[in-house]
Parts: sequence; C-alpha cells; structure tokens
Amino acid sequence: MANYILEEKDSFTVLGIGTELKSHYTDYAGINKEKADFWEAVKQDGRLDSLKAIATNDYIFAVNEAVNNKMMHYAGVMTDASIPEGDRLIQFPKGEYLVVKGEARTADELHMTLAGIAFGQALPEANNVAYVGGPNASVEMGQRNGLVFGEMWIPVVRK
Repeated sequence: MANYILEEKDSFTVLGIGTELKSHYTDYAGINKEKADFWEAVKQDGRLDSLKAIATNDYIFAVNEAVNNKMMHYAGVMTDASIPEGDRLIQFPKGEYLVVKGEARTADELHMTLAGIAFGQALPEANNVAYVGGPNASVEMGQRNGLVFGEMWIPVVRK
C-alpha cells in the first residue's frame, strides 16, 4: 500500500526550463534517461542556478506536462521574476492534490521514486479521486541526514 495524502492547494505558478521527451510514454527507461540527461545539462550549463537565483523558496520542481500533444519535462521554481532562459510559466490549478512524500540519495533518484510510487501505486489505490491531466510535479524540498527529501504533487478531481 502506498503512503499518500490528499491535500488542498492554492493555485501557483512555476517558471520552467523545458525539454521535449521523445521516448514513447511507456518506455520508462528511455524517459528516465532523457530526464537525467536534461537535469545534468541544466546543472552543468548554469540554467538551474539562474532559476534558483530568482526563486521565492528553496523548492526545485521537476514538472511533467503535455503541451500541444508533446510530452514536456521542466526544471522549475516558484517565482514572480523571469529570466531569458525561462521557457514556460506553468500554471497549477487550485484544488485537491494527491501528495506522496519521500527521500532518496540524489535528486534524480527522488524524482524517479516519487513518480513510480505516485503513478504506480498511490493513484491506482486512491479510489475516490482521478488524475485527469494537467501538470504534475516532483518537488525537491531540501536535505536532511544526507538524503534529499520532497513530494510528488498530482492534481486530482473527485470521482
């Protein structure tokens, strides 16, 4: 049984730097490799640091969103500012979210673990709600005891 909660959230916006995922949506190994390569690139070239510099908090968002029939993945932060590298303002709706908490050795491992639990276990078990699309995010919230901790946020509606 997956450990999750349902939580009401106000609407919020994330400024993201994105990439289109080319792997088939059922090719988890391919998708995870594309995401890992993307994160490595935004860390190496300084774009992630540019985002962090204008963030309103310490959260780092790994956002998944379908845009114009394309699977998009973004590195993002909550901010009121903008930077030239920013690709998209991602609107998250006010409403109920399925939230899965976790921790891992690295941010990449955290994002993969949270997504796996959220979509593989928690959503199928949550009989009273459904994910009907829209952006979802794995949120890196900080470090403690040598581990990265965070949450997966998936907007849901009542069935």
